Amino acid sequence: MIKNYLSILTLSFSLCFSANVGIEYSGVVVTTNSKKEQKSIVVKRNIPKECNNVPITNEMLWTENFAHKSVPEVCKSTYVHTKGKLLPIQLGSEDLETYGELEILIHLRQMQRDDTLLLVDSRKKEWFNYRTIPGAVNMPFIYFKQKDEYEFEFEYALLRIGVHTLKNGDYDFSKAKTLAIFCNGPWCTQSATMINALLAIGYPEEKLKWYRGGMQDWLGAGMTSTREINLPSTI
Repeated sequence: MIKNYLSILTLSFSLCFSANVGIEYSGVVVTTNSKKEQKSIVVKRNIPKECNNVPITNEMLWTENFAHKSVPEVCKSTYVHTKGKLLPIQLGSEDLETYGELEILIHLRQMQRDDTLLLVDSRKKEWFNYRTIPGAVNMPFIYFKQKDEYEFEFEYALLRIGVHTLKNGDYDFSKAKTLAIFCNGPWCTQSATMINALLAIGYPEEKLKWYRGGMQDWLGAGMTSTREINLPSTI
């Protein structure tokens, strides 16, 4: 009985996993609002044609400044890796899931037809305006960490995520949205700070998802951002 159950569970996981393999190449169409203009952007992994013939070898990937000098410039990036502090892979219990790039893509795809889901950039406004993930909304972590100092912004943010403040000061989470929250990278504490602040007011743990890798992992995987010079084709 247990063996049959495990077999069914394994099969279900395999089917679910295989259904989303390659989603980073086919992409997800995300509708965004920019300067009161609505656009549809294909969010996907962008690989310049010059990169297709770069072999996956130690010499090419892990020498010099990691990428070999012969690798075309469009195929590699340089990151600052001496800031912040590293965070664990999991923030809370198993109900608070840690997301990777594929989970964020799936979340974005589901967002297009489900308004109970949000992708939240927890960095301050200037960071969000400079570059973010298409489809993300900006809710700076500071509004939640220092909610007494940012009372208006905090209350407005609560409304956006489906939380209402009752007359007695308690919070109604019955219509709370499922949030996937990120910041700059696995060394950035802003998203974790926001999540902990939400948990402190009673936000349902199962409705919080943490994209630990943030912008650094997103860009490192060659994914679409709002700052691309030539965005993928608009619909």
